[in-house]
This record gives sequence, structure tokens and C-alpha cells, in this order.
Amino acid sequence: MIATHNEGKRREVAELLAPYGLDVVAAGALGLPVPEESEDSFLGNARIKALAAARATGLPALADDSGFSVAALGGDPGVRTADWAELPGGGRDYAMAMAKVAALAEPSPDRHAWFSCALVLAWPDGHTEGFLGEVHGRWVHPPRGDRGFGYDPMFIAEGGDETFGEMEPAAKHAISHRARAFAQLRAACLD
Repeated sequence: MIATHNEGKRREVAELLAPYGLDVVAAGALGLPVPEESEDSFLGNARIKALAAARATGLPALADDSGFSVAALGGDPGVRTADWAELPGGGRDYAMAMAKVAALAEPSPDRHAWFSCALVLAWPDGHTEGFLGEVHGRWVHPPRGDRGFGYDPMFIAEGGDETFGEMEPAAKHAISHRARAFAQLRAACLD
């Protein structure tokens, strides 16, 4: 089970798990509530989500907490990445969030940015294993590309020239923060 209500994350994690023949069911599809993410770290919030799903279903659960950080903003939006896209009446608008990042960071010449992904695998007995992956690069504005999700259209990984929003999914999966965290999980728990 994947402890997420985010379709983009569900899709990416399902693609990473596909070679292992694991069936993927999302917490959102099971109608599980979204637990409050009260920690100040990606690993802490992923642990909250994974444990809540594992205990609610009696099955092992994998949770992801990820975010986009900008050096010129002191690492924000960071752990509160999704909050920057929240709309007053509900839902999220990432175009608005990307515009906010650009408006606040534009005065600085520092374009360094990074994506972080924490993956936590939890069992119903409370045992957890956590893994953190990062990919560094730079932010760009205006956003480019219509692939991926979230802040992907404004991020170019080091050594690249396409945003995550412009890249073919397989190319992104080969270098992304989620792929780097998954490689650690795979080595520790799947291989």
C-alpha cells in the first residue's frame, strides 16, 4: 500500500515498484483520512503517514514526503511545499505556488534549488525504515513543460537543460529525488 492521496506520487511510486510485481493500492483509494503532518522534517512526516496507513489497514505501507527547496528562500518552501499551493477554499494551485517562489526568490542571484524525498516503509507493529534522496539543480521562471507534477516545471537538475516538467518520465525517474530514495529502499528491503 502507498500512503498517499496524491495521484502524481502514487503514479511515480507505482512505476518504481512495477519491476517487483508489487500491487499498489493508494490510501486515498481506500478512503483513509489524511493524517496531520506535524513534523518539521520530510522523514518525520513520511513516518506519520506510513504508520497511520499500516495501522489502519494491517498491511505494510510505504509513504512519501517530498518537497522543493530554494536556497535564496532559506530552504523554503521545503517541508511546507504543498502548503504554498493551498487554495483558500481547498485544492492546490501549483502555478500560483511557482509564481510565489519566483517572486520571492527573484531578487537573489542564487538560483540553487533541490528536491527532497523521504520514503518510509512501515509495518502494522510500528517498525519503520526510512530513506532520504535529494537531487540538486536550479530553479527557472517561467515554468517550462507540462509533464510531471507540482514544481517540476521550474526545476532543472544539475548537468541538465530540461526541467522535470519537460523531461520524458523515464529520464526523470532515472535521476529524481524519489528514485534516489527508492534506490536506498530497494537495497535495504527489496533486493
